Amino acid sequence: MLIKNIAQPTTRNEICMKDLFEKIYRDKGPLGKWASQAEGYFVFPKLEGEISNRMKFQGKDVITWSINDYLGLANHPEVRKVDAEAAAKYGSAYPMGARMMSGHTELHEQLQQELAQFVNKEAAYLLNFGYQGILSTIDALVAKDDIIVYDVDAHACIIDGVRLHMGKRFTYKHNDIDSLEKNLDRATKMAEQTGGGILVISEGVFGMRGEQGRLKEIVELKKKFNFRFLVDDAHGFGTLGKTGAGAGEEQGVQDGIDVYFATFAKSMASTGAFIAADQEIIDYLKYNLRSQMFAKSLQMQLVIGALKRLEMLRTMPELKEKLWENVNALQSGLKDRGFDIGTTQSCVTPVYLKGSIPEAMALVKDLRENYGIFCSIVVYPVIPKGLILLRMIPTATHTLEDVQITLDAFSAIRDRLNNGTYRKISAAIMAAMGDK
Repeated sequence: MLIKNIAQPTTRNEICMKDLFEKIYRDKGPLGKWASQAEGYFVFPKLEGEISNRMKFQGKDVITWSINDYLGLANHPEVRKVDAEAAAKYGSAYPMGARMMSGHTELHEQLQQELAQFVNKEAAYLLNFGYQGILSTIDALVAKDDIIVYDVDAHACIIDGVRLHMGKRFTYKHNDIDSLEKNLDRATKMAEQTGGGILVISEGVFGMRGEQGRLKEIVELKKKFNFRFLVDDAHGFGTLGKTGAGAGEEQGVQDGIDVYFATFAKSMASTGAFIAADQEIIDYLKYNLRSQMFAKSLQMQLVIGALKRLEMLRTMPELKEKLWENVNALQSGLKDRGFDIGTTQSCVTPVYLKGSIPEAMALVKDLRENYGIFCSIVVYPVIPKGLILLRMIPTATHTLEDVQITLDAFSAIRDRLNNGTYRKISAAIMAAMGDK
């Protein structure tokens, strides 16, 4: 209900004050307006059972392609054992307090040292969560006189970090080095006036499309421009590079990345994240990262669990090998059948189709109910209107049988999309929305 006691204007020239919530009552947003049809099924679905290639959705067995458990560690027996033992020994509270005050331990330091060594950096620092961690890292790295130049398709956590910046920022076209160079030229001229520096931000792997950031070409631009380079490698860490050290290792430019970020939420199948850089930079950040200075330390059970997971990344290359066997089988199979998977260069496997949001709903329901395939659906405003993106994440737990079943299902739903079946089904959804 609207607030009743807000003063009304007395003349035509006065501006009428509104209830803060009025815009919420009026407009639920491009995704929120579908909530009554979508929630609990298309968004906020409930997958049940042990995390694996096969789980249950609304009581039915489904092949799951929407979980970022790349290396299959989430339910690995060795990981489960260590997690359980750590929880039994320390509970979920220890250590209490922020790292600077009372939440610091030798095991936190050990994990930092091992992470730094794994990604070939001098030092690393643990973060409680990936999203708030990189947001806070951006905030700490720049002052008002500095300029940020970042990829227009950067993840929301990067965009929110950039929003905190009180100075100038520019976007460059996605993975477009010419556009980046033009914006670096603009940023350089501005920095010469403000007396500040330049921070360039890219992702190692863009999580929606699967493309690797053009890290090699960006590092090469350091010969022409003076800037520092921050890379969010959430999807590259553990999956790319000879040792799994990520997109920088894959492209041979890890040394050219000034600040490297990765999360535990994907290949490590856990909670937390880290940044890695030269020792002096990490020393500065750990005293200036507000999201860590004023938040509880990463609890011990997660630290011990991360140490075990990192050990397995180092010593069990067969996990990454199995992952890529499944990735290659899925992606080559889709391409052989004429599907558009864009320009992915990673495990992230997007499938692009043409259709409306209601058609996308009908298609995904068909996949889940009749073919036992559970994958994520992405529609406008995340991607342009008229496109449907089915985003799949192969893992080391998938089998080649899973891949074959999925390929057959995708061929079937494409035929139904093209012959208008989903258009007819979606008419009922549109009518329910009152949008004919």
